[in-house]
Parts: sequence; structure tokens; C-alpha cells
Amino acid sequence: MNRIDETFAALRRAGRKGLVGYLTAGDPDPETSERNIRAALEHGVDVLELGVPYSDPTADGPTIQAASQRALAAGMTTAKSLELVKRLRRDFQTPIVLFGYANPFFRYGYARLCAEAAAAGVDGLLAVDLAFEEADELREHMAGHDLALIPLIAPTTPRERAAAILARAQGFVYYIMVTGVTGARAALAADMAAHVAALRGLTPLPVAVGFGISNGAQARRAAEAADAVVVGSALIQAAGAGRLPELVRALRDALTGTGTGGED
Repeated sequence: MNRIDETFAALRRAGRKGLVGYLTAGDPDPETSERNIRAALEHGVDVLELGVPYSDPTADGPTIQAASQRALAAGMTTAKSLELVKRLRRDFQTPIVLFGYANPFFRYGYARLCAEAAAAGVDGLLAVDLAFEEADELREHMAGHDLALIPLIAPTTPRERAAAILARAQGFVYYIMVTGVTGARAALAADMAAHVAALRGLTPLPVAVGFGISNGAQARRAAEAADAVVVGSALIQAAGAGRLPELVRALRDALTGTGTGGED
């Protein structure tokens, strides 16, 4: 059982839903990025998705694309992202999922990536554009390091394919509630709860819902169906505006039932 499993078990015991927060490593520069990530962890993120910047983040909308470009311009790399994890591990035991794309992971070398990620304190990997059928090589290298390969399931994923993916899934399920790219949206997908219910019939793993959640009210509604919510673009925007701790607290309060759930 790694930190992801332990965290979701603790959330279940506490009767609370989880907050999975995404921030891009190195955005807008390494020093500011680390301060922002530490602030997010200190104020209530339960699982950190640490984005490895990439020049062609095809699953991401304008906010995360821009974050990647700023980070790359500031010199952030996969190796430096792992060094950042090492520093965070000195002070935090929050689960960390390395969130990235197949190309930079492959170029780094799957064996090297998995060994160094585990040594740094990473708990899981999420390769956004790595097809299930092409993931065996990465999965083999992860197996010896207690790293979870987090699956992505979309509204358009056929039930049979979802069942095959989830049969080999670990950690938690990331359900993408909309087709398209990442980014804050004005409303949740109307069929989100039905899709999450269907996934529960296929796996005992916790289900986290993302792609569009930007405030406490949306987080609370999503958590009525899911075990956790994923927030990325809104956190990046809040960090740029100097409001990251405020937004993380509002999201956390909404998920624990102590906040107003208003438009944060």
C-alpha cells in the first residue's frame, strides 16, 4: 500500500472527499513554483498532481499550455521536476503523481524515470496520451517500484474498454467528465454522476472527477458522486493572481462541508 492508497483509506475513514490539485513544475519559474506547491500542500491538497512541462500538451487547454511554456522557458525539465519532488518530500507525505506525456517520459527512459521517481518520492505516474495498449513497457518498469499507473477514463470510453483498463488500474481512477481539453468551465457535465456510478460497477478504486472544476460549489456537487475532485487550471490562475491558498482552502472547506460552497 503506497501513499495514494493510504490517503484514500484515511479519507474514507474520515467520511471526507479528497482534493487532487494539479500544478505545473517550474511555473512561472522554479522558485515561485516551489513556493506555490508548498502553499497548496499546506492549505489542504490531499494528492498533488505535479505536471512535467511539455511543449505539446495536447490534452491541456490554454491555462496549462501557458504554464508549460513558462516553465520550459524558465529551464524546467523532467530531471528538475524530480529534484523538486525530493525537496518536497523533506516536509510533506502527501501523495505525488507525476503528470505528463508519453514523449518526455519515453525520451527520459522508462527504466530511469521509474527508478528516479520512486527514489525521489513519487507515488504514481499519469501519462495522458499513452494508450492502454501501449503502456505495458512503462508498466513493467513501474512494477518494481510501487508506482501506480493512474488511468484516465472519458465519457466516450466504451464499457468494455473501460473494464479492460480498470482491470489493471492502480491508485485511483481519473474520470474526465467532458470531451475536450483541460480548463475551468461554468458548469459540470450533466451526465457526470451516471458515468461515475457506472465506473463503480467496474472497479473498487476511488474515482476522482476532473476537467472543469474551478470553485467550491462545483467541487461539492462533483463530490456528491465521486471520491475526489481534480482541480488544475483554476489553481494555476489563482496562483498567478496571488490567491492560491484562498482557493485551496475554499475547495477543501466545500469538500468537508464547512464552506459556503459559493463561487470562490
